[in-house]
Amino acid sequence: MSLFWRIFALNAVVLGSATALLLWAPVTVSVPVVLTEAVVLVVGLAVMLVANAALLRIGLAPLGRLTRLMTTVDLLRPGQRLPEHGRGETAELIRTFNAMLERLEHERATSSARVLTGQEAERRRIAQELHDEVGQSMTAVLLALKRAADAADEPLRGELQQAQEITRGSLDEVRRLVRRLRPGVLEDLGLISALTSLTTEFATHSTLRVVRRLDPGLPALDQRTELVLYRVAQEALTNAARHAEADRVEVNLRHTGREVALTVVDDGRGTGGAAEGAGIRGMRERALLIGATLDVTSQPRAGTQVRLTVPVLRKQP
Repeated sequence: MSLFWRIFALNAVVLGSATALLLWAPVTVSVPVVLTEAVVLVVGLAVMLVANAALLRIGLAPLGRLTRLMTTVDLLRPGQRLPEHGRGETAELIRTFNAMLERLEHERATSSARVLTGQEAERRRIAQELHDEVGQSMTAVLLALKRAADAADEPLRGELQQAQEITRGSLDEVRRLVRRLRPGVLEDLGLISALTSLTTEFATHSTLRVVRRLDPGLPALDQRTELVLYRVAQEALTNAARHAEADRVEVNLRHTGREVALTVVDDGRGTGGAAEGAGIRGMRERALLIGATLDVTSQPRAGTQVRLTVPVLRKQP
């Protein structure tokens, strides 16, 4: 039955019931209307309106659920669907909306994969240029400063040596940026070594006390999954160091059954009800890339927990 005929039938039931009551009830209307008759008419009208509103509410309830889902749907949180029951225009509308969500989620995942792949390629290019151009130029400057300092007399020698130290510090910073842009340890030694190097670097260059618990018995993961796990850990540590005002952060990587779970927990100020920033949205896009689930929980003055759960397919014997 279409939505039009359902609403028509509901109103017909209410009006028919009211007509039957008027025909068979021992109620008459005088001219002028007396008080008791007016009370009966008002009560009857109220009953009709309440019955009509209740029936319409029941009939239009699926549209209300659909409207609420439309206002809250987020393509970075896939799987939001309405139950598809019955037939008719409303059920068909819900099925069409669910199909549209599925198509949009697939297109968003595809476009995110292209964007993130291009982003990683650009990071590799920038890292290579920093290493080959800036790094080598600064190394040449260091050697020139050393030769000049060895041949100079005081106080010029001291100033040249000070310039050496500044240049050496800048070169170390360039190398650190290269490692962040292109995690060579991840490609050469694997995820555990890369996360160990990452947490050590954050503990060295920030005020955070980093505790890591990394399960060495992880199953074999493809390169894209390892890169997503690494980038999510990197972004969570960056947020803890820059925005959370945290003193301690814990990084856990565990293999639990058919899942690999990465958890980063800090003891900072939390985000409360603040809107998610670009960093967390980027982590969600990376999670979609490998079919993983990202959960971010935070309470004011109670820290933030970032948990990435990656399903692992068991190999058939």
